[in-house]
Amino acid sequence: MFKGSIVAIVTPFSNGRFDEKTYSELIEWHIQSGTSAIVPCGTTGESATLEYDEHYRVIEAAVKIVGGRVPVIAGTGANSTEETIKMTKEAKKLGADASLLVCPYYNKPTQEGIYRHYKAVAEAVDIPIVLYNVPGRTALNILPSTVARLSTIKSIVAIKEATGDMKQASEIIRLCGDAITVLSGDDFTTFPLMMLGGKGGISVTANVMPKESAQMCTLVEQGKIDEARKLHYYLDPLNAAMFIETNPIPVKSALAMMGRIKEEFRLPLCEMSEANKGKLKDVLSSYKLI
Repeated sequence: MFKGSIVAIVTPFSNGRFDEKTYSELIEWHIQSGTSAIVPCGTTGESATLEYDEHYRVIEAAVKIVGGRVPVIAGTGANSTEETIKMTKEAKKLGADASLLVCPYYNKPTQEGIYRHYKAVAEAVDIPIVLYNVPGRTALNILPSTVARLSTIKSIVAIKEATGDMKQASEIIRLCGDAITVLSGDDFTTFPLMMLGGKGGISVTANVMPKESAQMCTLVEQGKIDEARKLHYYLDPLNAAMFIETNPIPVKSALAMMGRIKEEFRLPLCEMSEANKGKLKDVLSSYKLI
C-alpha cells in the first residue's frame, strides 16, 4: 500500500500557532516533487508538543490539502493504548488513509504488551496501521518475532523501521515476507533497506530535497541500481546534517534558511547552536539550496 519517498512533514508555526498556509505550500511542493505520501504529526512534525485540538487540526489540514492525490498517514501513537485508540479513531474520522503508531514509550512494556497494544488498536479502529519502531526515542525495540506476530493482523500493513540495524530489517523481511511492507525510518538506510526488499522510507531529508529523495526510490523500483546508488551517496551529507542536533531542529532550521518556513519550535526544542547552524549552512550551500 505504501512505497517510495514518504515525507515525515514538519509542522510550521507562526507566532506560536500552526501555520496552515505555509503547510499547504509545503504539501503542494511535495506532491509536485514526487513524494509518495504525507505523514502529519510524526516525530518530525513535533507531535509530542501539539495539543489534541492542534493535532487533529494538522491531520485535517493535511487531508484537505492533499485531496486524495497521495495517501495521508497520520501519526496517532501514544504510550497509552486508550489514548492511541482515541486519536486513531479521530484520524480515521478526519479522512486519514492510515495511521502511524509509535511503539509505546516510557512505560517499557514487554514484547507481549507491545503485541497486545497494537492488536487492541487494530481491533478498535478499521484503518491501515503502520508500526513505528524507533528505540532511540522509545527505549524499546519491537523485535522481528513480534512484528511477525503482528503481520498476521489484516490491518497492520507496514512498519517504519528506524533502528538503523540492517540485520534486524532483514530478519523482519525474512519472517514476514509479503505480509508487511518494510519502510526505512532513517534516511541513510533507505537505499540499503530497499536492496534487502524494503519498499521505501518515511523521510526527514525529503522535507528539504523531496525530488531527489523520490527519484532515488523510483530508480530502485525500476531496477536502475547504479543510478540509485549514486543518488544515495549524493544525499548522504544532507542525511547526516539532518541529525547534527535533535530532529526536527536541523530540518526546520534548513527550511527556514531556504525561505520556506519560519524558524519556530515548541519548547523544550529550541534553535540550533551557532556552531551547528554554521555547519548546516555549509551543507545546504553545497547543494545550492541557499
